[in-house]
Amino acid sequence: MTGAAAEPPFLRLAGHPLRWRLMSELVRSDRRVGELCDLAGERQNLVSYHLRQLRDGGLVRARRSIADRRDTYYAIDLQRCARLLSDVGSALHPAFASRDGELAAQRPPTRRRPGVSIRLLFICTGNSARSQMAEALAVQLSGGTVEAASAGTSPKRLHPEAVRVMGRRGMDIAGRRAKHLSELDGQRFDRVITLCDRARENCPEFPEAIHWSTPDPAAEPDLEAFERVAAEIETRIAYLLETVDHDLEETANAG
Repeated sequence: MTGAAAEPPFLRLAGHPLRWRLMSELVRSDRRVGELCDLAGERQNLVSYHLRQLRDGGLVRARRSIADRRDTYYAIDLQRCARLLSDVGSALHPAFASRDGELAAQRPPTRRRPGVSIRLLFICTGNSARSQMAEALAVQLSGGTVEAASAGTSPKRLHPEAVRVMGRRGMDIAGRRAKHLSELDGQRFDRVITLCDRARENCPEFPEAIHWSTPDPAAEPDLEAFERVAAEIETRIAYLLETVDHDLEETANAG
């Protein structure tokens, strides 16, 4: 009789209550240590210890804040978590290695209920690259079933490399212009997402905004830097759309 398979490392990492709580918070938004301490109601040394465990396991990454280099933002690696969760199912029974382990970014757009309009707002500092790419990607990945807008706290000219990267994905954004956040005053959005640390810290009017601490591709004069950032934003938007769909379904069922 064969022995039981070894417990997958992901279970040991994610199964700890505090680490699971931290991961659950990071799924919603990138956070600093102090914010995670407040949300979890735990001491900083304890939270930092468990963040280190998650980082060493490859589930969480850290990036220095562009706004304040003394701060660090923590983000969860959604794609790695999806792969490891699928591996956990496979380790228990081969039949569990199914479509459920497929990455959200590889799924076709979800068909939303007729008449339901979801509006997303993406904010960065210059509205010249990251938020413009996010706006275009949100529309494409949703199959045009969501409305998306973007703006900046200090608009700059649309970056030509952002135009090129989107062109590679079949999206022409060359005719767009950078907009100041004030141009969208009074408009309603279901989700607001900041993609820049400076923008996050300069947008007190959106205290509940989701934050994605995304590198500034313009800091590296290289098309591949824009490609890497676009790929990261694309993955995050795919998962965000799954979350929006889930919330809509829960709201409809509750009604």
